[in-house]
Amino acid sequence: MTSQTSAQITLNLLQGSVRFNFSEAAAQDLKVALVKLVTQLKAIAAQPVGSSKRTPEPTLEYQHAGDVFFEVFCNPNIWPSPFAAKLLITVRDDRIRLTTEAELPRVLEDLNHYLEA
Repeated sequence: MTSQTSAQITLNLLQGSVRFNFSEAAAQDLKVALVKLVTQLKAIAAQPVGSSKRTPEPTLEYQHAGDVFFEVFCNPNIWPSPFAAKLLITVRDDRIRLTTEAELPRVLEDLNHYLEA
């Protein structure tokens, strides 16, 4: 698969799944953003509980406009670890809009599966 072609990615949500066209380049960009998010979450988890020196981490706001508009949002400051973190996912076009949550580890797994195919 070249970076110019789009294949369908399937993201498993908390209940159900969603499938849409997504390019390899967009998938790589999303993976970079999610790996950075995992690093932020690990840094937050390593800080002592109740630490007054805790520095808020910036939110993840990923957007991609292809066949559909795809957005991923996460505030890393509200999750205790990467394993607990959930992402707010929006997939929309001119006829439908889906906004739901997905687990960060599962989305990373789905993304890796897509990139390996």
